[in-house]
Amino acid sequence: MKKLSVDKTSSKGIAIGKAYKYEKISFVPDMYVYNDKDEEIKIYKNATEQVSDELTKLAQTNDIFAGHLELVNDVALLDEVTNKIVNDKKNVQIAFRDTIDEFVAMFEAMDNEYMKARADDIKDIYQRVMAKIKNVELKNLASIHTPTIVIAKDLAPSDTATMNLDYILGFATQGGGVTSHVCIMARNLGLPALVGADNLLEEVNDNDIIIIDATNGDIYINPDEAKIKEFENKKSDFEKREKLLKENAHLEAITKDNKRVLVYSNVGNIEDIKNAVKCYIDGIGLFRSEFLYMENSHFPTEEEQFEVYKEAVQICTGEVIIRTLDIGGDKELSYYEFDKEENPFLGFRAIRISLHLKDMFKEQLRALLRASAFGYVSIMYPMIISLEELLEANSILDECKKELDSQNIAYNKDIKVGMMIETPASVMEAEAFAKYVDFFSIGTNDLTQYMLAVDRGNDKIADMYDSFNPAVLHAIQKVIDAGHKENIVVGMCGEFASDERACKMLLGMGLDEFSVAFTQVAAIKSIIRESDFEKCKEISEKIRFVHSKKEVNEILNMF
Repeated sequence: MKKLSVDKTSSKGIAIGKAYKYEKISFVPDMYVYNDKDEEIKIYKNATEQVSDELTKLAQTNDIFAGHLELVNDVALLDEVTNKIVNDKKNVQIAFRDTIDEFVAMFEAMDNEYMKARADDIKDIYQRVMAKIKNVELKNLASIHTPTIVIAKDLAPSDTATMNLDYILGFATQGGGVTSHVCIMARNLGLPALVGADNLLEEVNDNDIIIIDATNGDIYINPDEAKIKEFENKKSDFEKREKLLKENAHLEAITKDNKRVLVYSNVGNIEDIKNAVKCYIDGIGLFRSEFLYMENSHFPTEEEQFEVYKEAVQICTGEVIIRTLDIGGDKELSYYEFDKEENPFLGFRAIRISLHLKDMFKEQLRALLRASAFGYVSIMYPMIISLEELLEANSILDECKKELDSQNIAYNKDIKVGMMIETPASVMEAEAFAKYVDFFSIGTNDLTQYMLAVDRGNDKIADMYDSFNPAVLHAIQKVIDAGHKENIVVGMCGEFASDERACKMLLGMGLDEFSVAFTQVAAIKSIIRESDFEKCKEISEKIRFVHSKKEVNEILNMF
């Protein structure tokens, strides 16, 4: 028996069955010199039109393909392919391959996991368009008719969309990240899935018996009978727990001693909101508005943004906290040129860009204000480090309100405004900030990185990136205390809020709102319902005095 492990799970569960190695066609461009550049461009346009038609049909039944549709119709993609054909004298196949390689490299270089995952979507577009150019039929998983665990280098959304779900038990891939579309689809379908398993294709053969433990991140290859029996029992226990969580998901997160806690969800688009609402969320704790900008070929207009924000609040009847543009660092725009920076994460990003591009910022704020007439919208600023920044942002918001008043355009006069806490500066000045906002949201992903001076994308020091570090916990406690001193709500929208082990501790520390991945909503609500707030508070008080991970672990074991 062999065992492979991955650092992060993508879709929890356990699968036991035979392996099926799914290998895609590797499209290599034909090497030829063209005679007519217009004919090459025509070939490309015809291919993308065919793919666009197919994706349009797929998008009607699965919103996840809407992003693919935008990619294949992206003007920037067409312009770059055309440029390579006309100016670099490359044939259509080479021009398209080289352009896709550039796009993939750009996205894979990003630290943000969600944006890095878009590289997989671009590779999928390459497969589909090249198949049309070469007049080749793509393989799919619809022909599987026996219980199977799919093993692949990677899987595209179009692969999972064609799976015969009556026979697919789960899947594992050698590449990919936990935020990729294929993992999102796996979670939606309830399929156990693991991604990023090194040497997977070398270690697994067709028809090998394998166990995917997607809860702990392990793959067992040709296990003995005892191991199979062990995991059959674990699978049964897991399915019973999931069934119970699902049955109770509609219940509110109220502790045994009647403390009401809000459980929100983090989203990046309308599709995410639809999925989150199905999980009985109390609201949206983080709507990442930057994806409106990143998936566009231009700065989205006020009207374009308004329509999206309006739809968001009409789908979710609870509070929808929309973060203003958080671009820069690992997130770039194809239509706006950023200066090269030695330390982009410490440079021109987030609120700094919005305050610099005031007209762009006002368009977003006006759209948000207008959407507030149709539902419970709250506005949140990212990356605030000084009172001056906060006051300037609020001043621009006031300008927008006056403009709308003069135009007799409706908006919620009492709209709530909050800010992210994600830097040591915002932690240290939290008491001052709390006087000027309605809520805080602690972004533990960046806060942990900045507090510990650890690059969360660096594998060599990945073990040092730990939100359970006493310094990070003390920072979180300081922010909660500062917020409560001014009677404002303190929430958390980083990955730490989804950590089941941290839940009771954060509850005891006084966190008012957990904004989590929608797949974790039921589990976090269940833990809160099982908790006694006063007891959690008593134990969590000890966090103020810890100075080592050993002490933190001792406290966690008290819950």
